[in-house]
Amino acid sequence: MTLEDKQFSNRLLRWYATHARVLPWRGHSDPYAIWVSEVMLQQTRVETVSPYFERWMERFPCIQALAGASLQEVLSAWEGLGYYGRARHLHEAARIVVNEFHGMLPEEAPQLQKLPGVGRYTAGAIASIAFGRDEPTLDGNIRRVIARYFDVSENARSTAGEQELWQLVARHLPKGHAGEYNQALMDLGASLCVPRSPVCSHCPLEAGCRARVLGIQEFRPVVTPKPAIPHIIVTAAVISRDGSVLIARRPAEGLLGGMWEFPGGKQKDGEDLPACLVRELREELGVDVDVDEQIGVYRHAYTHFRVTLYAFHCRLLAGEPRPLQAEELRWVFVGELSHFPMGKIDRQISQTLLSSMPL
Repeated sequence: MTLEDKQFSNRLLRWYATHARVLPWRGHSDPYAIWVSEVMLQQTRVETVSPYFERWMERFPCIQALAGASLQEVLSAWEGLGYYGRARHLHEAARIVVNEFHGMLPEEAPQLQKLPGVGRYTAGAIASIAFGRDEPTLDGNIRRVIARYFDVSENARSTAGEQELWQLVARHLPKGHAGEYNQALMDLGASLCVPRSPVCSHCPLEAGCRARVLGIQEFRPVVTPKPAIPHIIVTAAVISRDGSVLIARRPAEGLLGGMWEFPGGKQKDGEDLPACLVRELREELGVDVDVDEQIGVYRHAYTHFRVTLYAFHCRLLAGEPRPLQAEELRWVFVGELSHFPMGKIDRQISQTLLSSMPL
C-alpha cells in the first residue's frame, strides 16, 4: 500500500472514530441483524429504515423466526418500505440458510452472493461488517466519495466506471479494518460528501480530494441524465357484497409481488376511465360491472414511472369473480383490510373506505 493509500484510509478511520453515526444496527454482534439492515438500506434512506429495522427485529429476532414465518407475515412487516422484492428474497434466503447452512449465515462474500437478493455490494458489506472479512463494498454514498476524491471521469453507471470505482475502493482498503472503512465511507457520503453542496470544509479528505482541488466536486460522479419518467393512468374498483369488499393478491413475482390490491388496471389510449375499469374487470375477474361514484384520486412515484390511480365504487352486473390474473381473491370486511399487506395506493384506498364507515 502506498503512502497516499495509507493517508486516505487513516484520515478516514480517524474521522469515523469520532463521527460515526449512531444507528440501531451498529454494534450488533448478530450477522443476521446486519444482513437485514443492509437489505433494507438498498435504495432506501437510513431515516426511513431505522424504525422498520427495530420493528422487524422484534417480530423476527433470528433467521429461524423469519424462515418459519409466512410470506404474508413478512410482507406485512415490510409494508411501506417499498421494493417488496427485497422482502421476498430475504424470506427465501432465510429458508435456504436454515435448510442448507444449519441456520448460520455464510461468512464469505462469494457464498453470500449465492443467496437471493444478495449482490456484490450487499455481500461485501455483510462480509466486512459482520465477519471482519477484507471485502470492499460500493453503495451510492461510497461511489460519490470515491468518484470525487480520485476525480473519476468515467460514467459511474457504465461498466468501465463501475469497474474503476470498485478497484479504487478495494485498493485503499486497510487490511483488518474493512468493516470500519466501508462504514466510514458510507457515513462520510451521507453526512458531508452529499450530492449537492458538499460540506468540503469539514471533510477529513479535503486536502487530497482531486475534484475539490479542481472545483468540480459537484460534477462528480459523472452520470448520464435519466430519461423522463412515464406517467401511467390506472383505475381500481371497490366491489361490495354483504358488507365485504373484493381484493386480489398479485402474482408472487414482479412489482408488488404477493401484495393485495383492489382489482383494476392501466388505461388505454382513447379510453375513458369507466370503460377502462369495465374492460379490466372483465379481463381480470370475468365479470361485468356498472361503474358508480368515484372514491378518490391517488398518486405515487415508483422508480421508473409515476401512477395516478382513480378508484370507483362498482356494482356487479353479471358473473362471479374469478382470479384470472391474480393468485387469489378474497371478500374482506373493511375493518379487516389492515391484516392484508398492500402497496401504498391500495392502503390509501382502504383507509378512505375505513374513514367513510359510519361510527
